[in-house]
Amino acid sequence: MNYKSVFLDIDGTILKPDHTFTHSTKNAIDQIQAQGIEVFLATGRPLHELDELAKQLNIHSFIGYNGAYATYNDKAFFNEPIHKKVVEQYIDISKKYGHEIVFYTADKNYFTSLDGPIINQFIDTFELKFNELYTDHISAEVLGITVMNLEPHESALYELEENIHLAQVNLKGLEHCFDVIRNNVNKGKAVQQALELMHISKEETIAFGDGMNDKEMFQSVGESFAMGNAHEDLFQYAKYTTTSVSEDGIFNGLKKLGIVK
Repeated sequence: MNYKSVFLDIDGTILKPDHTFTHSTKNAIDQIQAQGIEVFLATGRPLHELDELAKQLNIHSFIGYNGAYATYNDKAFFNEPIHKKVVEQYIDISKKYGHEIVFYTADKNYFTSLDGPIINQFIDTFELKFNELYTDHISAEVLGITVMNLEPHESALYELEENIHLAQVNLKGLEHCFDVIRNNVNKGKAVQQALELMHISKEETIAFGDGMNDKEMFQSVGESFAMGNAHEDLFQYAKYTTTSVSEDGIFNGLKKLGIVK
């Protein structure tokens, strides 16, 4: 198969727990880029936090905010904010039940609080730099949401409509954090838009991920790899399982397909 595009999740897929990536990951990306294969970072993270990593990996195409905003060679091709009414309802629910939320816009991360252990751990884990307290004036600009300090059974509180479900963050210490995923706006839908833009078939694409927010992306590509450290519920959606993020998972997966050495 002549592969033309690879979609890579970041946390737990490219980045290890210490926020670094292995030499083999950079080597694999360099090799496939040299073959003309387009590499996308496909993440729940906001794009304004990715400049340093993108520069290190020489990547210029992105799917961010779990699919709500996407660019190809630094030009936007998808932009779908969350409805203002949903944002306002989330604020009310979080106040009632004592949860914390971060709302991501195109420029900043707006937290319902900037104090407390879970907030500090979340900011440190994702190395978030552009953080402010939430104010109502940004409610129509929200591209992504993560709810924190949430017990698994409480996720239903935020699934306000059939189009919304929550996906547990697959990082140690952040098990009580959940990304808000829309069925019609997610990594998979953004991948489909990207393939249409580039005139690439599903069969010519590869994806790597470790979290349940990667499920729809796996369903939108030809070859999908769950990292060895992936959420236990993700493996059923992947075509293959590779080694963990700390054990050269991306390189080994691409080597299995015969496109890196």
